[in-house]
Amino acid sequence: MITYIEQYYNEIMKGNIIACHRIKQVYAMLVDKLYNKHGSWIFDLERANLPIEFIETFCKQSQGELGKNIELQLFQKAKHQAVFGFIDENTRFRQYQEVLDIRGRKNGKTTELACDELYMGIGDGEGSPEVYNVATKKEQAHKGWNECYKMIQQSSDLSKHVKKRKSDLYVPFNYGTIMALSSNTNGLDGLNAHMVTIDELAAIKNRDLYDLMKQSMGSRNQPLLNCITTNGFVRDNIFDAQYDYACGVLDGKIKDDRFLAFIYELDDKDEWDKEEMWIKANPGLGTIKKYDYLRSNVEKAKNDPAFKATVMVKDFNMKENSASAWLRYDELNNSTTFNIAEMGFRYGIGCFDLAETTDLASANALCKRKNDDNIYFISMYWIPREKLNLIETNKEDDEVPYKLWEQQGLLRVCEGNKVNKYDMLQWFIDLKNDYDIYFPWIGYDPWHVDDSLLQAYIDEFGKDAMIPVRQGAKTLSMPMKDMKADLKANKIIYNNNPIDKWCLSNMEIKTDINGNIQPIKGADTRKRIDGGVSKIIGYTVFRDKQTDYENLI
Repeated sequence: MITYIEQYYNEIMKGNIIACHRIKQVYAMLVDKLYNKHGSWIFDLERANLPIEFIETFCKQSQGELGKNIELQLFQKAKHQAVFGFIDENTRFRQYQEVLDIRGRKNGKTTELACDELYMGIGDGEGSPEVYNVATKKEQAHKGWNECYKMIQQSSDLSKHVKKRKSDLYVPFNYGTIMALSSNTNGLDGLNAHMVTIDELAAIKNRDLYDLMKQSMGSRNQPLLNCITTNGFVRDNIFDAQYDYACGVLDGKIKDDRFLAFIYELDDKDEWDKEEMWIKANPGLGTIKKYDYLRSNVEKAKNDPAFKATVMVKDFNMKENSASAWLRYDELNNSTTFNIAEMGFRYGIGCFDLAETTDLASANALCKRKNDDNIYFISMYWIPREKLNLIETNKEDDEVPYKLWEQQGLLRVCEGNKVNKYDMLQWFIDLKNDYDIYFPWIGYDPWHVDDSLLQAYIDEFGKDAMIPVRQGAKTLSMPMKDMKADLKANKIIYNNNPIDKWCLSNMEIKTDINGNIQPIKGADTRKRIDGGVSKIIGYTVFRDKQTDYENLI
């Protein structure tokens, strides 16, 4: 009997199903494993079909046609056979313990996960299985949990065996529980998870929740961490880390026999308006997801650039950062790194932003080398201790890894409730003393620099070194446009600094009637832009002093 894995792969190879490179990779690997033994792993068809039979027999629609049996599509059956069918020939325990499934929105993610949770809580043969639906926000976690409960209500068979209690769904015959959890739930450390569901991994900004839930499965014989998500607008978070890890596994650069990834995405951004390519990111297109729905989104995006970013991310799984951002992710992203001590920088242009001394503050050194067209940025950030404490205790919900950045040496903590403005001055002095980098000019926003601070800089670097850069479209528009061109050309190298990347990705623009632009914050004020503003100040000074600066180096 041909497996659904082979059937799906054959349809792809015949061209009957258009698939992206990553899906071709994973199914070529899976088909090879069906016929060629890898270690102690074997394929058990009966085990592979158990969840499919459970879902299609007992699970009912909780939306649309209420009470109708769930009918899994071919891509879903192939996935379930892959996840549940490969086992160790000696222990008979499942091979795969973590699954990452990236697909466009409205392709049946939440319904499928609810089915899987019910199977793992009822039909997997585990004693006292603990099944958790996890998200950063309580409301999001309850969305998947509610889907489970609605399915139980629609099924007379399931409702006999699952009882709703105040905080969970309880399975009396095996003492199992299905529960919704969020990052602010008490007692996450004491869990013994059999299955963890993370719906919309891209919405999780801090990886602590993911790490904690993964570690909670350590005492189970065949646990499953199941993540289904679209792409998202937040960059350099757990989603990006998992995406890169999945690509490493698929490319053979990382060996992990326990990890399985299904990445449905366009192979090229230029495919977004080619209807025949849409199925690459939307495996349920035409059955679960409606063509008319996607067509209308694409047509609107053609006439609305802000909406296009949303369509690219949520329907086609392309990386972006904000629907109204100054820079797309592919324009700002540059993973090139350098060692400051080995670069031989002699002269730099300093720049800093003190717009929020009670929050994040940023300073940069813009440096160039002779016979090198690239522009290098050395960056440092500061945050007050009290601000960091509020974030760590969830009293303020920034959801960015400030503590990790501090440990990595990318961010410094100032004692008290304000950034010490003189710590920034000391950083420039340290660059001069430690790396012999002299600063003939330092750009700053005069609105936030008082006379005493300015005098301290003058005493150290000289009166002529301090260059005021006023914030406004008239001053910043052309430098921003030139800087964007250099970023797109990968000529601006910021040492792959994740805080730089975060700030640049958060920046939005305000355009005046003459087409001049200036940087602004988006609606979410937690998304800091200080590092981007600081760099624009430095780039403005660089454009003005470029000839003199290049003569120096």
